Amino acid sequence: MATLGPLFLYLFISLVLTLSSAQRGGWLADPCLYGTGNFTTNSTYHTNRNHLLSSFTSISENDYGFYNVSSVGRNPDQVNGIALCRGDVKPDVCRDCIKDAAIELRDSCLTKEAAQFYDNCMLRYSNNSIIGVRNNNGFFRWPEGGIAEDVSAFSDALTSLLDSLRIRAAAGGSVQKFATGMTMARPVDSIYALVQCTPDLSQIQCSSCLSQAFERIPKCCLGRRGGKIFGPSCIVRFNDSIFYNDSSANIGKLPPPPSLLSQPPLSLTPPSNDSGSPSTITITVISTSSSILLISICICIFVRVRKSNKKFEKAEAVDEIESVETLQYDLSTIRDATNNFSDENKLGQGGFGAVYKGRLANGQEVAVKRLSMNSGQGDLEFKNEVQLVARLQHRNLVKLHGFCLEGKERLLIYEFVPNSSLDRFLFDPIKRTQLSWETRYKIIGGIAKGILYLHEDSRLRIIHRDLKTSNVLLDEEMNPKISDFGMARLFVVGQTQDATSKVVGTYGYMAPEYAVRGQLSVKIDVYSFGVLILEIVSGQKINYIHHEENLANLIGDAWRNWREGTPLNIVDPSLSTGSSAEMIRCIHIGLLCVQENVAKRPTMGSIVVMLTSYSVTLPMPSHPSFFLYSATQSNTSSSQSFNLEGTQLHKSRNESATASINEVSITELHPR
Repeated sequence: MATLGPLFLYLFISLVLTLSSAQRGGWLADPCLYGTGNFTTNSTYHTNRNHLLSSFTSISENDYGFYNVSSVGRNPDQVNGIALCRGDVKPDVCRDCIKDAAIELRDSCLTKEAAQFYDNCMLRYSNNSIIGVRNNNGFFRWPEGGIAEDVSAFSDALTSLLDSLRIRAAAGGSVQKFATGMTMARPVDSIYALVQCTPDLSQIQCSSCLSQAFERIPKCCLGRRGGKIFGPSCIVRFNDSIFYNDSSANIGKLPPPPSLLSQPPLSLTPPSNDSGSPSTITITVISTSSSILLISICICIFVRVRKSNKKFEKAEAVDEIESVETLQYDLSTIRDATNNFSDENKLGQGGFGAVYKGRLANGQEVAVKRLSMNSGQGDLEFKNEVQLVARLQHRNLVKLHGFCLEGKERLLIYEFVPNSSLDRFLFDPIKRTQLSWETRYKIIGGIAKGILYLHEDSRLRIIHRDLKTSNVLLDEEMNPKISDFGMARLFVVGQTQDATSKVVGTYGYMAPEYAVRGQLSVKIDVYSFGVLILEIVSGQKINYIHHEENLANLIGDAWRNWREGTPLNIVDPSLSTGSSAEMIRCIHIGLLCVQENVAKRPTMGSIVVMLTSYSVTLPMPSHPSFFLYSATQSNTSSSQSFNLEGTQLHKSRNESATASINEVSITELHPR
């Protein structure tokens, strides 16, 4: 028995450590994988970081499991932090889990941004803003369980369940965005799932984050009965057996769990009169020793599996987070390609930087966008945008080859489009003659297909928000390629509209409901496309004045001629040949796109059909928006039409609009 004491003590300590790990739900990933930059030991940032983490080790009780510790320090050494517990975890387990995470981060990481994930909680800190900001800097993924009996049925049932939970969680308040649920998959599989967002996110941000997490499931867990997807702003987990506390919808509703000290002590003798029997004592000791041995074996297995999983999990996370690095170019490579950004290689200057022609070592020609120093983006946001735009693959969109991020340089490397932008041809009295009607009609159709891809066929629904002739580039065969996604807005799957207080874009191309009230939908791109059609057909800019006595701009002039039965009057005089029927049809479609009534504007899918099939009967357009008319026309024009000199739009212009004058740029893009 004397020799058993030290062994028992060791195993008891190991058991306590194992129970502690169980309390926090198990280690999930290397916390430093989220690092975006190092700091030096004993630096100001290091001191601020440790002070912040110490605050998490002494957090006081709350009843919903979200902790936003105030920022520590001032820029550039300011540190921000948040912690979130899973919605079904009890308060004391929550706080213990967060304390463990804070200690792990303090002892493991020398990066300016890091996150520690356990099954029961998450803690992250950053030198960037955190509260109210959805972070898409990669998701950790883990498969669980075996293969489902019917993979297709399991996948369909899981998709339906997760979508319903996404809606429920996103609709939660500022205290908690958390939902659990269960469904059945044929023939015998049960599915339990849990989703959660940090409650500082908006409903749309939460919904979008969860949708992106769902997209990671096929990469790790297709056909599996379980899986975990953990990100800085949201988590998803599912399994064929229940893994959450179904009786606790919110933290704090259950009484605290009993302390280990309140449990009856471990007894080596049974409560009977024969407890002194040698045989009884021997059996008890052997039974207890067997239990201890079993615990020891379990501990060894746990440690070995944990080490094995750590390697797997780190590889998974690195693959997800660092995928953007495959697009990165060295600065020296780009300097060589552009002859050190020489004036001879300069293609143009936009509002967010200059564009240079370059030739890589393999002979490939590229266009290099050199963003100005005051672009206002951090490294992380810049990389996220690169990842987004690089995924857009369509023949009518400019392809992004990669980027360079070294020191203060932020460079975007696009495919080289030799014929510059559409406006360089369309509004030049000499070059416009190169644009025959057949070429213009091809350009209109190509732009429509590119926008349709953004709205309906890409992985995410994207509203461009700045469609105009200068953002349509032409390749060597005069095929159009849409560029400049710097003002693009992402919609989650199923989302149709949103609102913003920051209106960006170019006047004349902006739909009235967006310019005046900040209302966002795919129909604002439809409006801009309508303006593009009218410009391409007429060869005139949107704000030109054709009739001095009537003061009509392009839209007003097109509408007036349409109503008078003379639509061909606005056609570019340089178009001496071409189908008049096609020209009239394009004017018709353009007027349908710029209707004031948003609901009456066609979708891009309908527009593509209108352009490619003459068997489709076009509806009659109603009055458009944003056209000027004189007093003599006011009796025949709708009184609801907007006047470009009106006070509503004038106020919007002064207070919130930002014009884009660049040709190829990528600036502040806010995924939602």
